[in-house]
Amino acid sequence: MPRADRKAEIERLLHAPGRLPISVIITTFNEEINIEDCIRSVLWADEILVVDSLSTDRTVELARRHPVKLLEREYFGSAAQKNWSMDRVENDWVLILDADERLTDNLALEILQLLVEGPQFYGYFLRRRNIVLGKVIRHSGWSTDKVIRFFHRDHGRYPDRRVHADLDIEGPTPVLRNALLHYTFRSLDQYWEKLRNYAEWGAAQGFREGRRAGLLALAGRPIWRFLRTYFVQLGFLDGLHGLVVCGLQAFGSFLKYARLWDYNVRSRAGEEITLPAFDDSKTTWQRPAPEDD
Repeated sequence: MPRADRKAEIERLLHAPGRLPISVIITTFNEEINIEDCIRSVLWADEILVVDSLSTDRTVELARRHPVKLLEREYFGSAAQKNWSMDRVENDWVLILDADERLTDNLALEILQLLVEGPQFYGYFLRRRNIVLGKVIRHSGWSTDKVIRFFHRDHGRYPDRRVHADLDIEGPTPVLRNALLHYTFRSLDQYWEKLRNYAEWGAAQGFREGRRAGLLALAGRPIWRFLRTYFVQLGFLDGLHGLVVCGLQAFGSFLKYARLWDYNVRSRAGEEITLPAFDDSKTTWQRPAPEDD
């Protein structure tokens, strides 16, 4: 379908009788390079809520150029930020995006069609097409990447984890046909910060849970991560892009367990360990009680 026809069909579905309204949540921190393209991909939505984690670049300024609702909140991890945001949107049906993701017209049409017909499930997986330095990564496990991002907020909640928290949803969760575009990293500088943060947060989560990191974790897990993604999951078929992706994932695993080992060594020596801030408020992790009719 030509792009003009897709736009016309989106407009038609937006005004279809009985269509359920939808809110889009976009979480941000120093995303001036991404935020406007992300917002533009969902301008058809009934509400767009941008929740910023006290950015120090032009993210907030650029977001305000568009018809969005903007809130700011300290960052306690992706799950906490998204749960907090879900409690502040106007509509029950929610679509969550990270700033480096884009909704395609075809995916918008698929979601709108469900909202017109009435969704049969409480949540849906969205596949992600991961793009690294301009190339779609088709192997190393990234080709099967999918996340639950379109759901009814009364039936979904993220668990209390600082990193790698998947939405808990009631009932079956089918996969939509069309994929999100995910601009995973545009440069090594940009991805390095993300890699380092995830390693730090993962180690902090493990330390809070009383986990240890010995030789097997420090050496075995990163090596296995590389072998699995590069050879078993055919990352080598993506050429140099695949080598860099698999190598960085393995190094990120090493950083996490090295940091966890560091925490444990210092703790046993009697040092007080200062961890990144966690959100321990029960209201963040519990679903709000349904309102009376």
